Amino acid sequence: MTTIGIILHGVTGRMGYNQHLVRSILAIRDQGGIDLPSGKRLQVDPIIVGRNGDKIAALARKHGIERWTTDLDAALANPADSIFFDAGTTLMRAELLSKALDAGKHVYCEKPISDDLQVAVDLARKARNSGLKHGVVQDKLFLPGLRKLALLRDSGFFGEILSVRGEFGYWVFEGDWGVPAQRPSWNYRKGDGGGIILDMLCHWRYVLDNLFGNVKSLSCIGATHIPKRVDENGQSYVCDTDDAAYATFELEGGVIAQINSSWAVRVRRDDLVTFQVDGTHGSAVAGLTKCWSQHRVNTPKPVWNPDQPQTIDFYKTWDEVPDTQNFDNGFKAQWEMFLRHVAEDAPWPYGLEAGAKGVQLAELGLKSWAERRWLDVPDLEF
Repeated sequence: MTTIGIILHGVTGRMGYNQHLVRSILAIRDQGGIDLPSGKRLQVDPIIVGRNGDKIAALARKHGIERWTTDLDAALANPADSIFFDAGTTLMRAELLSKALDAGKHVYCEKPISDDLQVAVDLARKARNSGLKHGVVQDKLFLPGLRKLALLRDSGFFGEILSVRGEFGYWVFEGDWGVPAQRPSWNYRKGDGGGIILDMLCHWRYVLDNLFGNVKSLSCIGATHIPKRVDENGQSYVCDTDDAAYATFELEGGVIAQINSSWAVRVRRDDLVTFQVDGTHGSAVAGLTKCWSQHRVNTPKPVWNPDQPQTIDFYKTWDEVPDTQNFDNGFKAQWEMFLRHVAEDAPWPYGLEAGAKGVQLAELGLKSWAERRWLDVPDLEF
């Protein structure tokens, strides 16, 4: 058994705590580690880092974590810990990752890796030149629903893929009439790194690039649908950044993708995010976990007639793609992949270069909105 020390920063927030600490690192610890390609077994030894000592200490006690600290510099100086992970704020991320690289740590992080493309590119170059391992979370690629889409694609089910339609979002309560908001207030303040374009176009970049074709151009319009909200302290504040984005992408090979992202939409679809893929031979619709398909021989033949109620129940004309394998938590699955990459140089395609590409698309989306025009997506040089 080999043990690897991991510095975890930013795991008191909702995503960092639930998905990375509890459902990934602690789950790996509690299962006794992971198997490596060589046949050896690797166990994790986390140290959690945060500014609030009482909060971090309580978290450590709750989950039986032996090591915690408020001193990030001391943690980075410990040679026993070889990986630094960050799930803190976007505006601090690039500086923290750079500092960790200087300390000789492999780095892994949430996205966006920055709110500035040049900063993101410089960070990716630094990581690449350091010789250290580096990666960025690409969690949606590991969702069971999207893995089923990839399975259909690889089997040739779609024929020639024509288009992709994505719908993401839900109603985030304003907090002003008795129902507290379910997202933090910084999401709606530009100065704190908020905005749905910066948040979600980073996701859509790796989803589109990896599943359907590299993004070649885009057109995007944003909106601030809810101008005022109430924060965690019950104080009203002005929302000065976008809470919705409506984007169209042209992909390599001529595929057209349209993705709507909104924190001001009420859900009437199968899941909080759905992707419909239409091809010459078949179509599919995937959510977070489930996926439905319709082959061309099972496609109904509707006729437009506004003078009588629709006679076809379109939902019943689709077949669910079965679970032919066990799908582990997507964040955990990617953590295990990165750990094998660090320990024994197992394959890993999601370096900080992928994070910079996400920042690029978000920056171009904001520019497209400001200039009200289509923009090409140039290749980045690292």
